[in-house]
Order: sequence, then structure tokens, then C-alpha cells
Amino acid sequence: MENTKHQLQVVYGDGSLGVLSDRVKYLFSYERGGLESLTIDGKEWLYRVPKPLFWRATTDNDRGNHFSEKSAMWLGADLFSACDEIAVAIDGQPIELPIAPVNNQYSNHETADSVAITFTYLTPTVPQTKVEINYQVTADGRLQLTANYHGQAGLPQLPAFGIKLVMPTPAVSFEYQGLSGETYPDRMDGANAGNYQTVGMPVTPYLVPQECGMHMQTDSLTVNRRSTLNNADADAQEFSLMINQNGNPFAFSCLPYTAEELENATHHEELPAKRRTVLSILGAVRGVGGIDSWGAEVEPQFQLAADQDYSVSVEIGPQV
Repeated sequence: MENTKHQLQVVYGDGSLGVLSDRVKYLFSYERGGLESLTIDGKEWLYRVPKPLFWRATTDNDRGNHFSEKSAMWLGADLFSACDEIAVAIDGQPIELPIAPVNNQYSNHETADSVAITFTYLTPTVPQTKVEINYQVTADGRLQLTANYHGQAGLPQLPAFGIKLVMPTPAVSFEYQGLSGETYPDRMDGANAGNYQTVGMPVTPYLVPQECGMHMQTDSLTVNRRSTLNNADADAQEFSLMINQNGNPFAFSCLPYTAEELENATHHEELPAKRRTVLSILGAVRGVGGIDSWGAEVEPQFQLAADQDYSVSVEIGPQV
């Protein structure tokens, strides 16, 4: 294969695809169905493969109107959606999935201007629907991450839609450009647009742990960590990951717990120790309601119908 000089190095493994730039290294796993490793300047940013996100922890209001029971299959989808199809394109041209032995046609010094890989997931719902997560690495090493949900009639309302990124160690802080404080689609009127910093990953001290920490209408986000799981890494300096909107503002939460961990705790002491960072990047979020906690439904304009399409797209990369 012709080898021309580009910024990205591409490694065609038997069961994985490596994409390397000067500062960033990406490893995509066909077996695990997603991005298995993202290192910036030698620091790992992933503890789990990013997966489609369908669930936000239920609130007292959700429990009062039985939303969690009506939409329970989305909790299963959040945990168990499986990758069904993988497509790879190099410099905009689709290629045959380069698993063994197809990958033997490539050398150990392949390069490209851009690499795109799309993982299609099937939800374990009845009926099923599809979600595509597309990763596109550009010549400067930045990653465009896009998730698309395909609407399907006959499914219950969605709690949320987006992408869940679990990081290996706790964040020490995050900064964002967006709305002040904790906001939801039906809780934005009192917020002010600006630049804000949050120290640590605070969990709102509701009597019963539940959904918290959402930030709507976000243009950019920087997550800062100071520790890794690499015992040979003695550098305790902060390092950062930047997330910028790609076309439209996004919503996010940056917490030490998954939605399932919050869901499973009836008191705060039942929550596990803070070991990870759970970054949720969302294109759609159900409102939290609040007319009362004894049965009132969330207002219709803040509900997420499952037969509608939803998407979210961001650009991820190192701090400049």
C-alpha cells in the first residue's frame, strides 16, 4: 500500500485499530466494541469503553409518578446494549474491516489524514433500536465523537441520551462554559451563562441519592485529574481533557458515580468510595419535574419520546 507522509500513524492490529498523533494515542477494540484507550501525553483517560447512555438516576418525582417502572427497559439498555456492527474509513474511504487476516495487507508504517470508525449498538429493548457512536480522528490528533439514536415507536419515554465515559481516577476539578449551577431542561430560568469552575465532583446531598449534577447548554468543558493507575507514573501534576461542542451545545454531568450506583443507594453511606470519574455527555435529558413528588408528571415539553431521533457531538482533545 502506498505510504505518503501524514500526521496520523495507523496500526492495523488483529483485533484492534491504533491511531497515533504527536500527543494523543487511540486504541479501538473490535472485540469490546469501542474506544479502549485514549492517552494524552502518556496519561490514560479511559477506564471503560464509552457506551451509549440511556439512563439518568431517578428522582423522588420520577418515583412518585412511576416513571422508573414505566421506562425500566432503558436501564437494561444502559447496562447491556451490545455492539452489532463496525465500519472503518481511512481518509474518507470505507475499507473492509481490517481484522486478521485482512490486516496482513498493511505495513507497520501506515499513515492517514483522517480515520473514522463507527460502532453500531443494538438495544436490548422490545422492540429494539440502534445507536451509532462515531469516532473521527483528524490530522491534528483531535477526536470528533458523535452518537446518534434512531427513534423507534412502541418504546417508553427515555430518561436521557448521550455517551458515558468512565475515567480511571477521580477528577480534582472541572471548568466549563455554559449555565451556572445545577440545571435541567425544566430548571434553567435562574441560571446565568458564563465560565465556571467546580472543585472536586460534588454529589448533591439529597436525603436519598438520586439524579444530580447536570449542566445544560454547555459550549466547552475541561476535566482535570492529578492521579493515574500507573504505578510507574510519579508525576503528580494536573493534566486535562478538553471537550468542545461540535455544532450544538451539550449537557454534561461529572460525578464519581454511575447512574446505576446512585440508583442502588437508599442512603449516602451506601455509595461506594470515590475511585473514578463518570463523565456523561448528553444530547437529550428528561426534565426532573417538581410540581409535587406524589404523582405529577414532568411537563410534556420536557419529556423524551422514544420515537424521536436524538444526537450529540463533541470534539475531544488535549488542552492547548
